[in-house]
Amino acid sequence: MATREQRNFAMFSHLIALSGLIVPLGSIIGPLVLWLFKKGESEFIDFHGKQSLNFQISIGIYMLISAILSFVLIGFFLIVAVAIVWLIFTIIATVQASNGERYRYPLSIPFIK
Repeated sequence: MATREQRNFAMFSHLIALSGLIVPLGSIIGPLVLWLFKKGESEFIDFHGKQSLNFQISIGIYMLISAILSFVLIGFFLIVAVAIVWLIFTIIATVQASNGERYRYPLSIPFIK
């Protein structure tokens, strides 16, 4: 069972991704920095940091593809859909980490294992 501090850092590794709403690339840089500093302290934090980082990189790729497809007009709808999925799954992962549970994002490409 993860300690309260471990759950907080795991939760924050997901929650910090929302900084991408304000800071360009913040959704990738935030989880990356937190994971790099805290991965050695706990397997629970390491797991959630990897999951968050993999999902944020995957979402970045999906957004790039959607932006390219905007020239065919379907991309505009995909951008909205990807943004909604990103927000919902990030909130779900934050709650699961806070409860001390492991959460694997659907649609996430496992870049970091």
